Amino acid sequence: MNVIPQHLLLLCRPGFEHDLAAEVSDKAATLGWGGEAAFVANGGVVDFRVAGEAPVNGLHRDLPLAGLVFARQSLVALPPLVGLSREDRLSPILEQVQASVWSFESIWHETPDTNDGKALVGLSKALDRPLTSLLRKRGALRRKAGGRRLHLLWTAGDAVQLGISFPGNRSEHPGGIVRLRFPKAAPSRSTLKLEEAWHCFVPREEWPARLHEGMQAADLGAAPGGWTYQLVARGMHVYAIDNGPMDKALMASGQVEHLREDGFVWEPPGRLDWLVCDIVDKPARVMAMIERWLVRRWCREAVFNLKLPMKRRWQEVARCLAHLEASLGEAGVRAELRCRHLYHDREEVTVHVQLLD
Repeated sequence: MNVIPQHLLLLCRPGFEHDLAAEVSDKAATLGWGGEAAFVANGGVVDFRVAGEAPVNGLHRDLPLAGLVFARQSLVALPPLVGLSREDRLSPILEQVQASVWSFESIWHETPDTNDGKALVGLSKALDRPLTSLLRKRGALRRKAGGRRLHLLWTAGDAVQLGISFPGNRSEHPGGIVRLRFPKAAPSRSTLKLEEAWHCFVPREEWPARLHEGMQAADLGAAPGGWTYQLVARGMHVYAIDNGPMDKALMASGQVEHLREDGFVWEPPGRLDWLVCDIVDKPARVMAMIERWLVRRWCREAVFNLKLPMKRRWQEVARCLAHLEASLGEAGVRAELRCRHLYHDREEVTVHVQLLD
């Protein structure tokens, strides 16, 4: 008897399961999908089970990963396998794959981004080679590049959940985590947030056209210069707006003009290519400032952070984004807006806006 996948399996930062569950439940309901989200607090995983007998493939297509804020990875998944025998973990996996009638071109073993999850990496590595061999012999694993990928999410030594992902609607990084090396010359670790944002929001093949030498940018709340560092590294001229001191090496580059002014009221001398902002303040206040920039078309693209409240984080994010979209629409400004909770974010989300005219 075939097993029909009815689970949308989503990975997130541990501690944000409730926010992701609220987000996917709201968005699924808006799309006409019923279901229930289950999770373990601080487990880093949300399992959304669709109602009825409809396969979850449709929801996975209607609710792409790129449109989710708190999800790092999105998989069409089968029911979890629990109570696996230490002597034979592979037979139940093979049986479920056969019952699903799935075929795929690659296999990834994954674990939640938790201490318990990291302790399972050795087990998954030990099982990879024999499982790969058996799946190839059974004809489920095909000799192709790219395409569909089987994910084995290990949550315990005797518990795994199988999921499948599809090109264009998944993260190409294990666990959905973009791991970046901290540049030693950067004045703060916040620099990685902007670098990750570019990886997330700007296709790599478009970097030469959208992130190049000679562009002009503003960094609001710049000191000591973590985000300015990334702009300078791409060869841009930067207006660094902050009353605090800037990193001396950045100032020696000759690419930074430090203005000791309030980022909430400063106005650029002309239209800039980029606006970036990592100011820690109330989301509504930051959003009002960014809205002014975008409505007046003071920049072509913007990356900024919204500090999250302790509770109802998804609801606050949804309210802010809806308000910005409405304001841009009323002003006749066409824009593409995306928001993600990045790996290098903590209690904030990162928003990217690209004006289309």
